[in-house]
Amino acid sequence: MLHRNATTFGDRPALSMLGSDITRTWRELRDEIAALARGLAELGLTSGDRMLIMMSGRPEHWIADLAATHLGAVPSTVYATLAPEQLRYVAAHSGARILVLESPEAHDQWKPILDSLAEPPRVLVVGGSLEEAAARGADLHRADPSVFETTWRKIVPSQPVTLLYTSGTTGDPKGVVLTHANVIYQSAALEATVPTPDHMPSLAYLPLAHIAERMLGIYNPIYRAGHVTICPDPAQLLAGLVAVRPVSFFGVPRIWEKMVAGLQAQLAAADPPVRAAVENASALALQAYELRAAEQEVPDDLAARLLAVDSLVLRPLRARLGLDNMLWAGSGAAPIPVEVLRYLAGIGVDVLEVWGMTETTGTATINTPDHFRTGTVGRVNPGMELKLGEDGEIFVRGPLVCAGYLRPDGEVAPVVDAEGWLATGDVGVLDEDGYLTITDRKKELIITSAGKNISPAQIENLLRAHPLIAQAVAIGDRRPYVTALIVLDEEAAPMWARARGITDVSVDSLSSDPAVLAEIGEAVAAANARLARPEQVKTFRVLPTVWSPVSGELTPTLKLRRRVVQERYADTIDQLYSER
Repeated sequence: MLHRNATTFGDRPALSMLGSDITRTWRELRDEIAALARGLAELGLTSGDRMLIMMSGRPEHWIADLAATHLGAVPSTVYATLAPEQLRYVAAHSGARILVLESPEAHDQWKPILDSLAEPPRVLVVGGSLEEAAARGADLHRADPSVFETTWRKIVPSQPVTLLYTSGTTGDPKGVVLTHANVIYQSAALEATVPTPDHMPSLAYLPLAHIAERMLGIYNPIYRAGHVTICPDPAQLLAGLVAVRPVSFFGVPRIWEKMVAGLQAQLAAADPPVRAAVENASALALQAYELRAAEQEVPDDLAARLLAVDSLVLRPLRARLGLDNMLWAGSGAAPIPVEVLRYLAGIGVDVLEVWGMTETTGTATINTPDHFRTGTVGRVNPGMELKLGEDGEIFVRGPLVCAGYLRPDGEVAPVVDAEGWLATGDVGVLDEDGYLTITDRKKELIITSAGKNISPAQIENLLRAHPLIAQAVAIGDRRPYVTALIVLDEEAAPMWARARGITDVSVDSLSSDPAVLAEIGEAVAAANARLARPEQVKTFRVLPTVWSPVSGELTPTLKLRRRVVQERYADTIDQLYSER
């Protein structure tokens, strides 16, 4: 497909950087990919090898990734927020031959990790050795272009196209292997369900370690010969939207929530006539939205009135957000409040929820502009199958299911059962029209409102390593960050307190004692030092109680009953977020 783009659409724009005047055409982009591919091959990267990339959004990331792909090698983007222990695990587990880094400072960060590996990867750094490899490759490619052309033509659809590490309930990331067939099928399904034009402009702002950006920032633009503008700093997202004015945009819930909060603040400060005009127009837009959600016709008189106020009031409002050309706006990675969806619908932006996972190459179900139900995650993608288990767990099978999980020995372990079904760990219900609603998560992963997958068990295990802490529960599902509820050890805590001259050693009293809170604070800081930034506990509450099977927070085998804890301490949890 890249060859098609370079030959058929060679002069069309392919890759830009927000704030830069440089735009690579499809022909230019492929030439750079070919040069680096030859350079990587000279360094020993070959078909089946893994290559790690830890880099922010920049053209070199795209070029390095696709250069490896054209050799039949498997690129894998690593989250820059991973803790050193996690980076060491990924480096060892992947067995990467080459590591591409953004700066000498990043190389310094990796040096202790590389020194601990039996077979450390070769390191290439942007601004130095990466460009040297590309320059050597360019000379080789000019001398004999057939080497590159012959190499990529040997690749078959079932070969891996990328390796993505996703959090597991045990705390160790899982290496999800996706194939060329997986990502091309996802692109084809998106084309079939969402009416967007070829060569469309798009804005890439999420990390390429995230399956959504992989699909929307690399593979779908190649499939549709689109034009990607990279937004390297999420703080510049609004400026990027206004500059690019994309026809399609995927935002994790936190993005949409912040957008709504900003709009509400602006309108609250506006003059009364302006507020009234927006409110009246929004009421009409919301009325039409609800009819469409129920798959009913919008009456001609309502459509005419809405068209008039939209052009005068709502479209200018959307233009300030860069959403005035939007044909499809999506949300996923975590549930989004219905109130946020309704508010955005009131300004003429139908944000449609999708559901899926890395193992399903992104979306497994999707709401489309013509067929959607608010509060659901849509219907199963074309060609995919979905069923519910006896406990409501969602199973899927079909061409979007990944090849499997990478094993340390380099083999790929299947993720499906004998009949091809993938157990997703999510629980849901289907309505009579096939729309899926996610009701729970069978697996114990936290998914924050920013779409980060986090293992609570890993956080809790680190906290419980301190002798004063008997129980800890990490909170953060559908929340902007992680907090924790902590229960003191009823034996160790009084002993610790007496040794420091504290007279009242009841758990109730110690839960608010300054010395105890300071010690717990140090325990939290020690745990955070071993966690990636999104996993770190931002604030905590020491509870004035003891948990046991009798009190109900623990099972007879002393496992946490998370739902009981979250329901029983709902007010305390809400206070943790409101106070911060």
